[in-house]
This record gives sequence, C-alpha cells and structure tokens, in this order.
Amino acid sequence: MIKNHAIVMSSATQGGPAVPKEEKKGFGKVLARVKTVLRTKRLSTSGAKADPAATADKKGKETAKSTAKTAPAAAAAAAPKAVDPNAQKVPRAQLFEERAKKLGELYGLELKPSEWHSTEGHALRVEKPIKMRVHRKCHQCDTSFGASKECSKCKHTRCKQCPRIPSKKTEAEREESRKKRAQIIKDRAENAPIIPDWNPKSEKNLVLRRPAKTGAQDLVHKKPRQRVRRTCCGCKSLFTSGNKTCQGCQHVRCTECPRDPSKKDKYPYGYPGDQPGKRQAHFECKSCKNIFASEPHVTTCPKCFNRDCERLAPKRVEPQPDPEAWKSIQAKLEAMKLK
Repeated sequence: MIKNHAIVMSSATQGGPAVPKEEKKGFGKVLARVKTVLRTKRLSTSGAKADPAATADKKGKETAKSTAKTAPAAAAAAAPKAVDPNAQKVPRAQLFEERAKKLGELYGLELKPSEWHSTEGHALRVEKPIKMRVHRKCHQCDTSFGASKECSKCKHTRCKQCPRIPSKKTEAEREESRKKRAQIIKDRAENAPIIPDWNPKSEKNLVLRRPAKTGAQDLVHKKPRQRVRRTCCGCKSLFTSGNKTCQGCQHVRCTECPRDPSKKDKYPYGYPGDQPGKRQAHFECKSCKNIFASEPHVTTCPKCFNRDCERLAPKRVEPQPDPEAWKSIQAKLEAMKLK
C-alpha cells in the first residue's frame, strides 16, 4: 500500500493523470512480500561490502581492547619478583652434595657429581622456624574444627573448653623438654652411630665398624659367642683351647670331664668328640629299646634282662616334652572352646 501511494504521488507531482493500480491478492501478495524481503537483505549486504572503512574501525577498536587487557598481565609477568631480605645465596653444588650424602646414609647409594643435574649458579634459601600444626576439637560433638571457629556439625562456636591437640605445655614442661633434647644430643655425640663398611664387589660379609671413644682402633661388631670351658676329671685343670689332652696329667678328654656351662638336657650321653668314660656309660637294649645308665662292664637290661645291649655314642638328643605341661596346655585349649 505504501508503494502504491508513492507511485500515485510521483505521478501527481509530474502533472500526469493519476492511474489507479490494482492491488494484488492471495498468492500474488505473498510472493511480492518475499521479493521485498530478499531485495532488502541484498541491499544491506552490498552496503556492508561497500563500507570497508567502518569494518576496519570496528576491528581496530576490538584489537585495542584486547591489547589493553593483556598489557597489565604481561607487565606483571615481566616485572622482577620481590626477594625476601633474609634470603641467603647457597651454591647449588653444596645443596646437591648434601642430598647425595643423605641418600648414601639412608640407602647406601653412591652418587657421582657427573650424574647430578646442572649445579651451576646459586639458590636462595630462607631459614624459617619450625611450625607445629595445632588442631582443635569441639567438646560437644568431638568434631575437628576447620578454618572457621564454628563447628561444621553442631554449629558450636569454639570456646576454651574445646580441647587443643597437642595440648599447650607449661613452662616447666618446656624446660623438661629442653633438658631431654640436650641429653639426646649429648648421647649421640658420645656414642657415635655404627657405620657399615659395605662393598659387595670386594667383600662378601657385612662388617659393621664404630669409631672408638679414645680415638684408637675402630670397634668391629662380631657375633656373640658363648665361651665353653672343659675341666679334666682327673687333676681338675682346664683344657686349653683346641686341645683335647690335659697338660697336667696327659688325660684324654672323656664324657666324664665336666663342661661349663653344662647341657645335660641336650647331651645326656656325653659331648661329641669325647672319649667314652670309665665310670658310667649309657646302653640301649636291642630287644625292648630301653635306654639305661650303668657301669661300662654291666650290659644287662634291667627291664627285660637282655644282655645284648649297645653302648650309645655321645650325640645330641632333643629333649622330650614334659607330660604335665602338655596336659595343662590341653586343658587350656579345651577351656577356650565355645560351648
């Protein structure tokens, strides 16, 4: 309708006769609307292509905004970090040397300087006091407090009744702790730790050495052994180490020569390597397997009166369990059973 009016007005202004135009109806009207919309879109796209200056200005504004945002971040990254005034410069080689020493003490590793990382330059180190982490618990619901002073479970505000872990020490307890620490340091200084001398390539056995307190030869750890003494049954003199013949009476060590400490429960028939004694002997009956002690010339079994008995040689015998002890153990096991 607007288009028709515009045509009529233009014809009227030109002085020509006004010619009324027929209005489209139905499908023709819809088709005309579609053409109008397509023509409008085509004009808008052509106008955008024809105006590159406006597009360039728009892109320039967006680039300026992004540059303005990234500029502070880049400046902050490029700015040098603040250095702690208490920081000290320590050579990296010294740090790696200390770490290698600790690893060697803990695991027996030997790290060569060529195997380390780059040790050039210095590193900054700040000495700080050791801090202890303190926990607080709610005295109502026994729940640990977090960063806030309000219990997350019962909403109770932390008070003086809420226990502190670890508990706060008094001045007397602190003084006692200082004394204990000083005593431990003193003991460690006096009793040096045992340093293992371990080299799997040259030595097969592990040798533990410890420096002597007087600065003399190092102390070597050895397996504890029991010292055994044998006394001659004739002249009561001691046998020398590694010798089975008495130096006083030339008596050969026999089963009757006492041993200190004695082990009659394990060696009832005498000790291995000894000669048979002349006063007492042990026999075993071949018929009833009875073991009895008697004089060396008496070989009759007191149980079955068999004379065919064999003299037992010195050997180790496992002691038989006590029957009374076995009965008490069985009674305890029976009492432990569920009824």
